[in-house]
Amino acid sequence: RALTVGSPRIFYGATLFYLAFGLLNAFAVRRRLATAYVQLVLQASVDLGALLLILFACGGVMSGLGSLFLVPVGGLAFLLPTRSALFLAALTALSMLALTIWQQLSGGTDLSAYATAGVLGAVLFIVAAAASFVESRMRESEDLVRQKDVDLANLAELSQYIVQHLRESLLVVDDDDKIRLINESAAQILGAERAVPNALVGEIAPRLLYGLSTWRTHERQTDPPPNFVAADGARLIQPHFAPLGSRPGGPTLVFLEDTSAMAERVQQSKLAALGRLSASIAHEIRNPVGAMSHAGQLLAESPRLDTEELRLTTIIQSNAERVSTIINNVLQLSRREATKPERLALAGWLEGFLAEFIETMQIPAQTLRVTAAQPVAEMHGGAPIEVRFDPSHLRQVAWNLCDNALKYGADGVDVRLGRLALNNRPFLEIADRGPGIEIQAVDRIFEPFFTGRKGGTGLGLFIARELCQLNRAVLLYEPRPGGGSVFRIVFADPQRWEE
Repeated sequence: RALTVGSPRIFYGATLFYLAFGLLNAFAVRRRLATAYVQLVLQASVDLGALLLILFACGGVMSGLGSLFLVPVGGLAFLLPTRSALFLAALTALSMLALTIWQQLSGGTDLSAYATAGVLGAVLFIVAAAASFVESRMRESEDLVRQKDVDLANLAELSQYIVQHLRESLLVVDDDDKIRLINESAAQILGAERAVPNALVGEIAPRLLYGLSTWRTHERQTDPPPNFVAADGARLIQPHFAPLGSRPGGPTLVFLEDTSAMAERVQQSKLAALGRLSASIAHEIRNPVGAMSHAGQLLAESPRLDTEELRLTTIIQSNAERVSTIINNVLQLSRREATKPERLALAGWLEGFLAEFIETMQIPAQTLRVTAAQPVAEMHGGAPIEVRFDPSHLRQVAWNLCDNALKYGADGVDVRLGRLALNNRPFLEIADRGPGIEIQAVDRIFEPFFTGRKGGTGLGLFIARELCQLNRAVLLYEPRPGGGSVFRIVFADPQRWEE
């Protein structure tokens, strides 16, 4: 039925006041002009007063407008404590009952209005109690969610701290070959400036991407992935891959292992075994080999030998010399004397060494080509490149590398010196254009007694790396672009020299 307004002036005045208060209260809430408690008390008072005036102007509870009280009472019950919410419901019910009594005494309604007022009062209590119950459960849920958020944030911070400060170097790569997570140790290996989240692995470390792609294609392969040189050019890194999750094509966890520390432990074990063996070699093998070599020389001087017999004596002497060389190398390795490092101007030392090498080997001077990463006079503020190395050790290492490059190379030897761009450490490279080293043999070339050619002892590169380690340098191998091999000596950091 149509709404009957008995007092239009009161109705319109209360309605306009209610609207103005609502706008003003919205502005106050937005600007936070009052505390939450003051706003709640003021809102409840205005709601109760304005709605009672509207209810009075429309004829009381029989007009059906009493249900308007459900909205403010229920809404405020979400914001007030349970006792305050029930008090508000009781106050509203009593106000409607008092209004009904007033109208009944003035003849504006009948006795049936009391039943309506009672039902509305009961409904108000039910709404207030239900809203308070829902509010308490929501508050508990909110507190639980907030605590979970704090726990998750703490767990994330803890995980991030652990990952960043792990001694192990690790990163996570997604199926688009982008870095999703990387710790500080791995960033130092790959280059801290470029190895950042969302960077492409192929742009930072192409050989790492090659190993990752090969592993994804043959995930159950037993052969280890190929290693690669770190961004500082002074370490050899062995990657290990593991899938994250069970979804095919998902992210991959990559562990980067610095093989230098592991190789040093292995080498120490091998050296200990060689040291124990060297005494027996000296007594049990060296003397008999010397006797055989001497006997072969005497036999070769006999005038009654024909050509075939002379060839056999030559075989005896050459193999005896080879065995003697092996023995001398092993004895030299087991007797490693203390280093006597000196400050060496690398360009000047290299000039003298190459002159001696060319004269001794009787090769054309153009066979050895020397280049610099940049003009030597411009390096490091115009100062010459200085290294700290035992001169006799450096000569032995360089001689071995140049000799190998001559034997395997088809187009001379390229010698290059300079400083690494990332950490300014001096380096010396010896490269050739030979057949290179097969990828499956790369990890073994520095092992003792491993050789790739007939007649080799397998100790040259092993001793060369050991001598470099004694002088706090690193000897690395890389395949040369276009074919061939590159052996690089990375010298100790000049900032960490100890006198």
